[in-house]
Amino acid sequence: MKALLSAAFLVGTLALPGLLAHAGSPTPDLWPLAREQSDIHRYATLFTAQDVRDRLANETGLAAAIDWCRHTGVTHAFIECFRDGYQAERTPLAAAMARFRQEGIEVSGCVTPTRVGKASTGWNLISCYTDPATQERVKAIFEFAASLSDEIMIDDFWFTDCQCDACDAARKAREVRVGERTFPVNGNTWEDYHCELMVQVSRAHVLGAAEQVNPNARLIIKYPQWYDRFHERGYEVVRETEDFDRIWVGTETRDYADPRWGGTVQYEAYFIMRWLGGIGGAKCGGGWFDPYGTTEATYVEQARQTILGGARESLLFCYGSLLNGTGPKNVAALRAEMPDLFAVAREVVRRNPAGLAAYKPANSHPEKEDRVFDFVGMLGLPLVPCHEFPGQASAGFFSVHALKDPNLVEKLGRFIADGKPVLVTDGLVAGLKARLNLAVPNVQVLKVGGNPKSLLQLPQPTLDNLREPLLKPFNATLRAPNKVGLYLFVDGSWVIENFNDEPAEVEFNGNKLSVDARAWVKRWK
Repeated sequence: MKALLSAAFLVGTLALPGLLAHAGSPTPDLWPLAREQSDIHRYATLFTAQDVRDRLANETGLAAAIDWCRHTGVTHAFIECFRDGYQAERTPLAAAMARFRQEGIEVSGCVTPTRVGKASTGWNLISCYTDPATQERVKAIFEFAASLSDEIMIDDFWFTDCQCDACDAARKAREVRVGERTFPVNGNTWEDYHCELMVQVSRAHVLGAAEQVNPNARLIIKYPQWYDRFHERGYEVVRETEDFDRIWVGTETRDYADPRWGGTVQYEAYFIMRWLGGIGGAKCGGGWFDPYGTTEATYVEQARQTILGGARESLLFCYGSLLNGTGPKNVAALRAEMPDLFAVAREVVRRNPAGLAAYKPANSHPEKEDRVFDFVGMLGLPLVPCHEFPGQASAGFFSVHALKDPNLVEKLGRFIADGKPVLVTDGLVAGLKARLNLAVPNVQVLKVGGNPKSLLQLPQPTLDNLREPLLKPFNATLRAPNKVGLYLFVDGSWVIENFNDEPAEVEFNGNKLSVDARAWVKRWK
């Protein structure tokens, strides 16, 4: 059996001892490999407006940055013109962009809309976009950005949480005013107002402003991690995805146990990448992660989940941060893993995921099941995220989020009547208020108890029993401890990743294998 497994499985090397081994190993020459693989997956980094001022404004800094990109396999640079109220000067921006292009590195622009104008009554980095002067400042920033680059990314601060008197009056009047035009708001909640405001300001002063200056301008909106709260701050992912040329996804899960940055499990990067990928389709470009609150192991896990999620590009935020703190060790670990990551990306792009349809309608409310999908994915249940009801799926997971669908009872009733394996949360059961009979053999109720994090404490016997009927439609069986992720593909390929700090003894489809701590195992068909 051991010989069979060694032939059938490719085992990742990101156990802690493996990292030490990498540290003493020669780094592969990633530049030719990265250029060769760029049609499948590529790596990018971002130079902030402050980086332009402090690191790219002279030959020494430019040469060091280009050398770093080559050694890291980075073939795409986003060079930013605005962040935190500071706009970089045109001359060093244009010179840096030209130099990177000369060195064979693709260049795009970026804007981080923090401290743009009138401060929000909420987060002080964020602005009040009801304010006419702030709207005009937005327009000027994007006109400047479009004059320098054909492609511009917006970092994930393009939202508002302002509830000042002017915002409140507009909310109550159910109207958004942008420039000389007024638009109706369909509802009087703060999320109704914030969503309409950000859609209309985007259309007039981001997309419209950029196009006036540069008809070839393409705008990317980067969505942050907090998918359960998008609509509360004005991220209207359906309409904004339709309006923008491309979308990008925040996959920075960091270290779950970190005292400052922790609390997000690794599976979230996969879930949000696939969920927004389903909304954006071909518009979905890549994932973006950072070194904050990470170890080498958790940093590389972000890279793995981003690729498993189907991203065509990984953006390493950001050059300046990766030179300090945990950055250098993280980058060294990532460089050692890159050949394997490129190989995985080539396999993933050719395949469609399989598993339990995980239904999260856009703008749906989590109630007390915030990010429950992420924690369910840590239980060894392969999820296929979707924003439309998955009527054709073979099995499904349904949480309280599904209540956003006004026709849920009818749709879910048919799904259950077809005999498909179903997992529902106790929150959804309560929300349905007995409008649907769930006391049938093919339905299991997951006891979340309003605390999704508690799912990480479920013991293996409970999980093994939970998985058995849910995996039957996929001809799969899994016996494994908690915090072991399973990723299935339609053609029978699969990946298992162990997020624990100790090896996991796993039995998959009758085959026993030991997966090292912080490692993955793969089989492609």
